[in-house]
This record gives sequence, C-alpha cells and structure tokens, in this order.
Amino acid sequence: MKTKPLSNRALAGGGALAPSSAPPRRGLTHRTALITPVALVLLAAIPIVLQRPFYLHLAVLVAINAIAVTGLAILTRTGQVSLCHGAFVGIGAYVCALASMRLNLPFALAALCATVCAAGVALLLGFVMLRLRGVYFVLLTFAFGEFVRLVMLAWESMTGGANGIAGIPPASLFGFALDSRLSFYCLAAGLALLSIGALVALFRSPAGHTIEAVGENAALAEASGLGVRRTQHFAFTAAGAFAGLSGALLAPYIGFVSPESFQYGLSVSLIIMLVVGGRRYALGPLVGALIMTPLPELFRGAVQTQNIFYGCALILILRFMPQGLASVPGRIAARFAAHFRRPQRGAQ
Repeated sequence: MKTKPLSNRALAGGGALAPSSAPPRRGLTHRTALITPVALVLLAAIPIVLQRPFYLHLAVLVAINAIAVTGLAILTRTGQVSLCHGAFVGIGAYVCALASMRLNLPFALAALCATVCAAGVALLLGFVMLRLRGVYFVLLTFAFGEFVRLVMLAWESMTGGANGIAGIPPASLFGFALDSRLSFYCLAAGLALLSIGALVALFRSPAGHTIEAVGENAALAEASGLGVRRTQHFAFTAAGAFAGLSGALLAPYIGFVSPESFQYGLSVSLIIMLVVGGRRYALGPLVGALIMTPLPELFRGAVQTQNIFYGCALILILRFMPQGLASVPGRIAARFAAHFRRPQRGAQ
C-alpha cells in the first residue's frame, strides 16, 4: 500500500517530528515571537479604549467564539472534522447555568464543572466515534449534535425544554461581579488569549508534533509506531473541553440558554471561522472569529439578501486566500524578504 510522505518533515523518535532540513530563519522567528503577543494585547485593548456597548458586546462574542474554535483547531489537525462542536458548547452552557442556579456554585467552579463535563462526554463519545473515519465520522457527529438538542428539548424538568433557562446570574470572581460588558470582556479576552497561548504551546510540544503527523498521513504515522486513535481521542477530548469552556462563558453573559442556540448551524459557523482564519495557523481561530462574528451584523440591514452577501464574502476569502486570513502577514513578509534578497544575490 502506497502512503503519502509527510511534507517537509520526517518522523523522529518519541512521537515527535523532526524539523525541516532547511536552516531556520531565527531572526524572523524571534521577531515574530516578540511582535505577536504585543499585537494581540493592543488588539484586545481596543474595545476597552473605545468603551462603546455595541463594540464591547461584539468583542465578548469574538472572544467566546475564539475559545470554541481553538478546540476545533486541535481536532482538525488530526484530519477529522466534527459537526457536534456546537453540542459541546451547549453542554457547557447548560451545566454552568444549572450548577450556578441549582447548586449555588460560584462561577469559577461552575465553569470548571462545565468544562470537565463537556470533556468527559467527548472522552466517552470518542471510544465509539473514533472507530470511524471520513464522512462516516462526520455523519455520526452530526447525529450526536441533533441528539443533544433533542434531549435539551425533551428534558423539561432539567433544561426547561423549548423555553430554555432564563435568569442566569452574572459571573463573579473573588467577590467582584462581572455584570458589565467591560468587566466580562476582560475575563473573556484573557481566557481567549490563554487558549491561543495553550494552542501554540501544544503544537510546539512532542504531543503537538504527533497530532500533526497523524493529520498529514495517518497510515504512515501508525506504521511508524504512533498511536493514531489515541492521538485523535486526545484531540477530540481537548476540543470538547474548549467548547465547554466557551459555553460556560456564554451562559452567564447572555443570561439565557435554549436548545435553539446550539443547533447544527452553530457547528457549521465554528467550522467556517476556522477555515476563514486558517486551520494551520495558531492565530487562525482568533482571526476567523474576529472576521466572521461581526460579519452578520454588517449585513443585518439587508435582511432579504443577507445570506447572499455572507456567502459571497466567504467564497471570495476561500478563493483568493485558501490558507486563511492568518496566512496573509507571513505571505507579505516572505515577499518583502525575497525582494530584499535579490540585490544581494545580484551583487555576488
């Protein structure tokens, strides 16, 4: 059986991937490592400086979506795509709401319970789902997402049925109530930045290298001694944890949850955010959420043609930037570097 070789990398011991034989561009790497965190902090500070309610509201939703898409980015690196990611967000939202209202747990513990419950469901589900691959895995995740939505509708004594759960108390930390958009944005933005940092740290570790190896060529990775199913199981569980955390933030911020908020469309929206941002880039989840979350608001005035504009914008991005918007700075930097190297080569 022929297998596709891993691009630009070779499998190394311990499940890690050996770096490319080309010499690393250390100056550019160090410069990027310094500039990127500063740029992210400045970007996060813009809504705080403006302090406009509508901008703060969009910024909170961007941060919450970025956390959910971060988990999806881990899963897609293994070569799998899930259509039940919205269901894990819903599980996190409902668990956080119920833990806060019925068990009177503080927000931090309620959010922790929501994250653990979503991760636990993903862990158990992975034993069944990850035996399948490709379109069969996608269809099964879609079926599970619909199953979770129907359970939320039918279990009225616990979830409130179609009416949902209203009156969810606002989040509070260390006795400080996060009942304003500005205070909650600080929490959501901080967690979003931490999730991006966790994604960067993961894919610089041997575990991240193993995930990339499985995603590039599962057959070759398995033949080299890597646990393909174990790696995909870990990624699926981590994706559920990030989705549960985003749901735990969404519930106290909106103050209301219902089954219709976590249907199939949410999973599709999260996948679109990842593709638009760039699934191979650590900043892809943040860029995708930053672009796609406010986009429906821009087209809200054109109700009749909103979906047409939305689809056209998506097609243009995918047509001219198939690697996602996060790839644009790297492509520009590469062109500038190539431009400045040409005179040196001519002089030699």
